[in-house]
Amino acid sequence: MTTSPQPLQQPASEFSDALFQPDIKQRYSQDSMFRTATWIATSIGIVVLALLLLDVLADGLPRLNLQFLTSASSRKAGNAGVAAAIVGTLWLLGIVAFVAFPIGVGAGIFLEEFAKKSKFAGFIEINIANLAGVPSIIYGLLGLGIFVRVMEPLTGGRTVLSGGLTLALLVLPIIIVSTREALRTVPDSIRLAGFAVGATRWQTIREHVLPLALPGILTGTILSLSRAIGETAPLVVIGAAIVVAIPDSLRSRFTALPIVIFDWVSRPQKAFHTNAAAGIITLMVILLSMNTIAILLRNKFQSSKL
Repeated sequence: MTTSPQPLQQPASEFSDALFQPDIKQRYSQDSMFRTATWIATSIGIVVLALLLLDVLADGLPRLNLQFLTSASSRKAGNAGVAAAIVGTLWLLGIVAFVAFPIGVGAGIFLEEFAKKSKFAGFIEINIANLAGVPSIIYGLLGLGIFVRVMEPLTGGRTVLSGGLTLALLVLPIIIVSTREALRTVPDSIRLAGFAVGATRWQTIREHVLPLALPGILTGTILSLSRAIGETAPLVVIGAAIVVAIPDSLRSRFTALPIVIFDWVSRPQKAFHTNAAAGIITLMVILLSMNTIAILLRNKFQSSKL
């Protein structure tokens, strides 16, 4: 008994051709819709930012002068200035950079280059990533408990040193994460080439990997400092003052630009609102200066690699 021949299977290419529907017109229409949506999203952000800047500049520029920048804090709006706040902010930034940069970069290098893959290492990585998203007021409570109360004999209590250490804790996870991301951008072939010529892991990292990752590390560090300079909640929690003299040591009472702006905005007098707008302009100038430095450093180190 003979069986009827089975039909040959259709080639895969024919199935693909049958399933593929070019529909070029619809695809280009979707592309145009997506481009329009992204353009609208970008325009909304730019318009909102421009309106905020125009409002702040219109209110604050008439008040922004040398007397405002060089005067100390005062309870009278006409005499109040931001000299103590600017100096206090610079003190905080210096402490944050001095403490957070070496610890954060060192921890990032260890976790990325030296730590073995294990459950404990994974547990640490997850916690660091979560710490980067913890609300800043939690760090303020932590700083109040550790630096202001427990370590008062060392820090002096509610001083600029306690404020700087609290902000250093705040930005530390961000520096660690940015350092690890910068190290991951360096190709493994660089490391293998170093090992091939007999270099140790530390020599390979120090001479080849770290210089290549340095632009990304510096950019992440300076951007994290930019976040620290605008934080208000942790400084309010640890007890930053409003009216103080210009700090001259690590154990001095202090104030900062976000604290002064927050205080002026909360007052009912319109003159203080004008002072707050001028203070916001001052803070923005410092922020833009820091971002400019970050871009210049990144471009400098990137050009030196070429």
